[in-house]
Amino acid sequence: MALTAVFFYLFATLAVASAAMVIVAKNPVHAVLFLILVFFNAAGLFVLLNAEFLAMLLVIVYVGAVAVLFLFVVMMLDVDFAELRAGFIKNAPIGVIVGGVVLAELIALFVARGAGPVTTAVKGSPVPSGVSNTEALGLIIYTKYVFFFQAAGLILLVAMIGAIVLTLQHRKAVRRQSIPVQVARTPANAMAVVKVAPGETGMPAEPKGQG
Repeated sequence: MALTAVFFYLFATLAVASAAMVIVAKNPVHAVLFLILVFFNAAGLFVLLNAEFLAMLLVIVYVGAVAVLFLFVVMMLDVDFAELRAGFIKNAPIGVIVGGVVLAELIALFVARGAGPVTTAVKGSPVPSGVSNTEALGLIIYTKYVFFFQAAGLILLVAMIGAIVLTLQHRKAVRRQSIPVQVARTPANAMAVVKVAPGETGMPAEPKGQG
């Protein structure tokens, strides 16, 4: 139990410190690297809670795809650090107000928690014996919350299609493939038999009036 508490405080401290460095770091590349460190420490916390599937998702999906994608995008961008500093100074009052509100809410949360008794009763459904964490999560998602899961997937699909439609630009000078036109073609309009006399190239003659 004491070893678990040591690892919990270690992962939690590194996660909070890395999250603070994501905000404080002036270099966007360093901020993304600290974000990856936050994901790793959060995965360690999930492992301590016996939620191996969520820890695996954090490492594979977020660290392996999202954070690396952010890193490559930031490295390819021509970031103007002077403009970033000017924008930070300009929006500093709003950031202070939002940070003060969040701090007040956290203080109120800890005060309310300290005023009342702390309950350790498990309010959720217990995990059946002989079932792994991943299997239990799958049973819950695809049985009790299947409609919510499908609705979330539909929302993400609509958001993806909307992003593609908003960013798609058709250029007039580019020839595009038309499947119905290709399917409707017949040998009569798809090819032509040309008789070439000896000494001729077989190329059609240019219309008169064109150089």
